[in-house]
Amino acid sequence: MRAIRRAASAALVGVTTLALSSCTVASADPGGEEVTTFGYRVSPTTVDAGGEVTLFVTDCRKTARIHSDAFDTVTVPRGEAFATTDVGWDAKPGAVYEVTFRCGRETGHTDLTVAAGHQKRPLHDPGDVQHGVKAGAGGTMDGFDLRRIGLGGALVGGAIGVAYYWSRRRPSGDGAS
Repeated sequence: MRAIRRAASAALVGVTTLALSSCTVASADPGGEEVTTFGYRVSPTTVDAGGEVTLFVTDCRKTARIHSDAFDTVTVPRGEAFATTDVGWDAKPGAVYEVTFRCGRETGHTDLTVAAGHQKRPLHDPGDVQHGVKAGAGGTMDGFDLRRIGLGGALVGGAIGVAYYWSRRRPSGDGAS
């Protein structure tokens, strides 16, 4: 009888452990992100329009694809852990964009917030040009400096004089012919 109790207790503990460890949660966690078999996140979660974000994917055994209206679709190859991308300049300040991570048939969602406030313009924006370049001075007397010209002439003259001196020197009388 004792052997049956031991076997039944061991079987009950084993079945309970197996049942508890294989439960899957289909609801969202308190952070608002779904529970998936792979991990994902966006860093930073708040960024200026035109700013860079890093998209992290862990435990994905396939190529991950990440999509959002805030940026172009990004691919994280199998075996890689992250990718970076720029948020579009047309992203609305203060808007919250959904970011969708797809690994195989599984998807997860998180949010990306575009910071409200002063937005920087791209460098190629025509509004950034303040004035034209200074042109037309090449080959003219602009920047004519007599001291520099005199110093340059003295250096060239000195170099010629030293070269002439060394070339005209007679060999010493040590027996060389």
